[in-house]
Amino acid sequence: MTIEHARARSSQKPWGVVDTRPWNSADNGDQTIGEIWYERPNPRAATPTLLLKLLFTSEPLSIQVHPDDAYARSIGLPNGKTEAWYVLSAAPGAEIALGLKLPLTSLQLRQAIDDGSISELVVWHAAHAGDTTFVPAGTIHAIGAGLIIAEIQQRSDTTFRIFDHHRGRALNIEGALAVANAGPADFGIKSVLAADIRTLLTSNSHFTFERINLAPDSSWRLKAHHETWLLAISGNARVDAFDVATGDAIFAEMDCVNIHVGNDGLAGLVAYAGGVVPQLLKPADKENTQ
Repeated sequence: MTIEHARARSSQKPWGVVDTRPWNSADNGDQTIGEIWYERPNPRAATPTLLLKLLFTSEPLSIQVHPDDAYARSIGLPNGKTEAWYVLSAAPGAEIALGLKLPLTSLQLRQAIDDGSISELVVWHAAHAGDTTFVPAGTIHAIGAGLIIAEIQQRSDTTFRIFDHHRGRALNIEGALAVANAGPADFGIKSVLAADIRTLLTSNSHFTFERINLAPDSSWRLKAHHETWLLAISGNARVDAFDVATGDAIFAEMDCVNIHVGNDGLAGLVAYAGGVVPQLLKPADKENTQ
């Protein structure tokens, strides 16, 4: 039984930003922060199977692809990397890339990577706040500039870059050729009006991703049967023993999380291992709120 206030760890990236407020108030100096990873506060605690992070982009990220479980295990890794994105904010003209304009053979994909023309073959989509994008392992993808994205993924940092905007970092061509689905993506970006208490964003065999909207001064119980992450994206609440505001995250497992919402209400993202839990969130009864 576990309920913890997650630790936020920043990571410098060449495509990141200097100011990550209001998501994180840490003084980063002149460092360009590209990612914030949420981690359990005790480094000796069991490692979760999911990774919750924030991405901040001032420049486009590399065009890349991630391995699935089978390929990852064939090279000695515990699992692959399937992920999903929720756009928290998007500058005018911001875009994400998903899949290719046409199917390529392995030889054609290699040639496109070698000569850089892969950058002209990915399909770019306009990005807007509230968009959700599911990115299965094997999907060629990229994230453009001007975005703040919440990402939930299988816990893996394995990335095969195939185009990096001439930043001088190594490409990972052989790995990419082995795992890439070199063709159009047969799934799209989903925009949902998150007006209900629970809004399902995406669910697959690895995780379920939801948005919750809780009314001011209300009380709730969230059932965390499996490992569960809660990220506050606006408002405030008392979550068990912790005060939570924008950018704070809670990790829970095999426990019931008490949420007492503040006078600003609370909007959050909830990610958990496995399929949809029908009774994930219930109003707290009088006994539980006293």
